[in-house]
Amino acid sequence: MVSTLGVGVVGFGWMGRVHTQAYARVLHHFPHLAVRPELVTVAEEVPGRAEEAAAQFGFTTTARDWREVAADPRVQAVSITAPNFLHREIGVAMAEAGKHIWIEKPVGLTAEDARAVADAVSKAGVQGTVGFNYRNAPAVAAAREIVASGEIGTVTHVRIRLFSDYAAHPESALTWRYERERGGSGVLGDLASHGADLARFLLGDITALTADTAVFIPERARPTGATAGHTRATGGELGPVENEDYVGCLLRFASGARGVLEACRVSVGEQNNYGFEVHGTKGAVFWDFRRMGELGISRGTAYQDQAVTTLYVGPGHGEYAAFQPGSANSMGYDDLKVIEAHNFLRSIAEDTPHGATLEDAVHSATALDAMSRSVESGAWVKL
Repeated sequence: MVSTLGVGVVGFGWMGRVHTQAYARVLHHFPHLAVRPELVTVAEEVPGRAEEAAAQFGFTTTARDWREVAADPRVQAVSITAPNFLHREIGVAMAEAGKHIWIEKPVGLTAEDARAVADAVSKAGVQGTVGFNYRNAPAVAAAREIVASGEIGTVTHVRIRLFSDYAAHPESALTWRYERERGGSGVLGDLASHGADLARFLLGDITALTADTAVFIPERARPTGATAGHTRATGGELGPVENEDYVGCLLRFASGARGVLEACRVSVGEQNNYGFEVHGTKGAVFWDFRRMGELGISRGTAYQDQAVTTLYVGPGHGEYAAFQPGSANSMGYDDLKVIEAHNFLRSIAEDTPHGATLEDAVHSATALDAMSRSVESGAWVKL
């Protein structure tokens, strides 16, 4: 029997919209889900934004304060897509109110914040899903299986890159993302959090790391109004950029493998250049988010001059079959969030975790904290 699940969304910027669209689509792709999401309420402090969301997507009610969502008995599950500095307070409060949470990474400003939310979820006996969407790509699922199967031998090293130009324009507004108090770390929390999760998802636990960071655009103009996404601002008062534009990090894994993780938000000429290369003693796998349905694979016995072939993922890989009937049909970013919504709702229906959890967020945040400590000390840090 299918039951209805009352859903609330806290924060309706770009990511709040993505979550809402995922709820609207999830039953189209996963019709056998035992729970049916019903959009009950949306909370957003920017005047008019919640009302626009309700008009477009059919939320029954709106709110200016997220506490109204926590107190609403109609809501059993909540998407938390507010700025980073609010993750801990909202996440803990929602769990204590008995609500399942789907929360965006990095889950707060520090590993302590992520752990507080994880502990609250565990104590309350609710489910918690985290927005590490790139691990949901069918090609990434295929790469993980190939690595685990030993097809490319013993993994020797990995390189993970997350390069973007979303903050490359000098007129990008000085939003909360650039402030320590509200955004926490910069590109570490925004992009390197995904990199740390992918590293562990593919290769297992990270045991030590050393990192270097830099700020390349030291000042930006303060916005004069509400912002969403990556807004530009001109003529406003200049303020300091307090967190990192760039991070480069060396990794050591429990398996003995080595890694390089590099992320930058001001890379001119790079639009969502995210991906990885995993090398083993017998071969390698290569993935580029911009060609999301393709996986480069080198395997065999040649070792030297061994060819790389392209696998076009299909219905046998990850959750691909829920979207397309045959290999090489394209999927997109929003599809990964639909998979995430499915994992969240399935976790609730079955009372067991599916997909990325709060514990995964704690591991990622622990790596980010270690990167910051390494930058301060100039030394390797053990995890």
